[in-house]
Amino acid sequence: MRPRTSLRDIVCCLTAFAAVVAPAFAQSPAEEGSGTLRVCADPNNLPFSDRNGKGFENKLAELVADDIGMAVSYKWWAQRRGFIRNTLKAGTCDVIMGVPALDMIGLTRSYYSSTYVLVSRVDKGYEFSSLQAPELRDLKIGVHLIGDDGANTPAVQVLGDLGIVENVVGYPIYGDYREDSPPLRVLKDVVDGKIDMAIVWGPLAGYFAKTTAAPLKVTPITGAEAFLPFVFQFSIAMGVRKDDQALQSKLNEVISRKRPEIEAILDEYGVPRL
Repeated sequence: MRPRTSLRDIVCCLTAFAAVVAPAFAQSPAEEGSGTLRVCADPNNLPFSDRNGKGFENKLAELVADDIGMAVSYKWWAQRRGFIRNTLKAGTCDVIMGVPALDMIGLTRSYYSSTYVLVSRVDKGYEFSSLQAPELRDLKIGVHLIGDDGANTPAVQVLGDLGIVENVVGYPIYGDYREDSPPLRVLKDVVDGKIDMAIVWGPLAGYFAKTTAAPLKVTPITGAEAFLPFVFQFSIAMGVRKDDQALQSKLNEVISRKRPEIEAILDEYGVPRL
């Protein structure tokens, strides 16, 4: 019997939110009339966010703040162990722009859904989309690893169940934080020919495919239902403290009102959507 995909697996798979279930610090709702939307964000995690405001979550924060008549400020913290505990739950910021379903914080309505994808160079000519494709057994495959304590991405778990192990190369999703956007390393190795294919979260792949010179093929994984309870598709929302219903309501209104603009930002960054 396969182990169930844990909350920790889901969180880390998307944006490296590892082990965020530690006890909370003091919680304080966003101050009404403060004039500032305080955003919790990683300063080195493109395409999601960076200190220079070049990520799509930075653009979303600007869109939201402008719509509700506020300015944006950031609490920068690497999205690693303790991210939510040290930012949102510590009361130093009020909203995380992109999270999957997490029961320890309040969620807005979803503003996009995406999936894990297969990424390869176009000149390789691969035509399959399932993790059960026999071709995978002969390819050098790059996957993200979350840590050394048993938590891993759905791709790692499923490939292991299928006996596809010897030809898999692991890349720590945290990576070397001295580099720009460490999770992109696996995709750079696809371009450089060090590996044949990568299996990664869709927004990473879509963004990198648009910004690299080498033509890349991004293929959404199909047949994922065969691997339940592992999940390859996730809906993403904005996250606030559970006691900050006022901000949650405002954000929901913006998501509904600004849907075309949000879609345009996601298109600009190549985010594949379901």
